[in-house]
Amino acid sequence: MAGEHETDDEFAARLDAVLIGGLRPRTVELAEYDSEWPQRYAVERARIASTLGEIARRIDHIGSTAVPGLAAKPIVDIQVCVDDPDNEDGYRSRLEAVGYELRVREPGHRMFRTPEGDVQVHIWVAGGDDELRHLQFRDWLRSHPEDRDLYEQTKRGLADREWRDVNFYARAKGPTIEAILARARGA
Repeated sequence: MAGEHETDDEFAARLDAVLIGGLRPRTVELAEYDSEWPQRYAVERARIASTLGEIARRIDHIGSTAVPGLAAKPIVDIQVCVDDPDNEDGYRSRLEAVGYELRVREPGHRMFRTPEGDVQVHIWVAGGDDELRHLQFRDWLRSHPEDRDLYEQTKRGLADREWRDVNFYARAKGPTIEAILARARGA
């Protein structure tokens, strides 16, 4: 969702077009790694799998809560890959029926979350670049502590401040993420 060369106002306008409910100012707070996060993922994964069945081609724990030892926002990110994220008919009503709320609608991506905001479900195209990018980043951080530490330092440097929306925080992490991904791709 982040654009490299946009002004903050341009970025905010683009976000406002895809965020259900608009921008939500917030302070980003990090928590130390919690061994309960994988268990929370497992519970939510089972709920999603039983709800979506074969529509979900793949379900993975992604993001910082999927990396042991990494401080994170205490929000479990789940990636669900489907044939066509833009065809909401196959999954939206099912996810809403079990309590997830649609928060992001952009071409090729949807994001649902629990009412408490402690779980986010990202819908991406199966076999697509985004699916692979998220898995590669997660797996690299799991096996390369120096980059996990670099990423955590970046996040800590950006945390505990008020952001116009959490997506501004995500955009600020972008250069570090891209540098780490470049190393992962080159390996």
